[in-house]
Amino acid sequence: MQVPLFNQAGEKIGTTDLRDDIFGIEPNQPVMHQALVRQRANGRQGTSDTKSRGEVAGGGSKPWKQKGTGRARQGSTRAPQWRHGGIVFGPTPRSYAQRMPRKMRRLALRSALSAKAADGQLRVVESLVLEAPKTRDMEAMLGGLAIDSSALILLPAPNPTVQKSSANIPDVKTLRVQYLNVRDLLGFDFVVLPLDSVKAIEGFLG
Repeated sequence: MQVPLFNQAGEKIGTTDLRDDIFGIEPNQPVMHQALVRQRANGRQGTSDTKSRGEVAGGGSKPWKQKGTGRARQGSTRAPQWRHGGIVFGPTPRSYAQRMPRKMRRLALRSALSAKAADGQLRVVESLVLEAPKTRDMEAMLGGLAIDSSALILLPAPNPTVQKSSANIPDVKTLRVQYLNVRDLLGFDFVVLPLDSVKAIEGFLG
């Protein structure tokens, strides 16, 4: 498929070809949803913990004898109904990690990229080079590309100048292509792709 090619000033300088098997497939929404749920689940720490009646301090002896007091029978002052007692069915440390086959993970990425391309939310630029870290220059570039909402800038290699220039802009994020993920693709409205990033994506998703 062919998409417009822009320069940093937002001027259309031609067109470029994108692989149909990466940017032009029918998006698989169930796989994208599964990949998003997996990524969010794998980001959970799972360190929440509460103490059961066997872990809280105290207790031990029977608070009063079984019969003859007129009160309800009790076996321990650390039972759940007592103050400072144990917690019933509380959270304990666990792993929330989910597994997903590599082919499905890559299909989710291709589906997300294809959805962006189909919706006209993909901006391919010839190159992305700034002489100095300036937020104003980055805002001007995004404005020239007709980006009026959140944007994800995919970089082929570390670029401190671009990263610092976009750090203070709300709803704009820079990300290395090798860390491409479904959550960021779906969480931002527009995706800015330098040509080198396109080649990198086609290299590991092709």
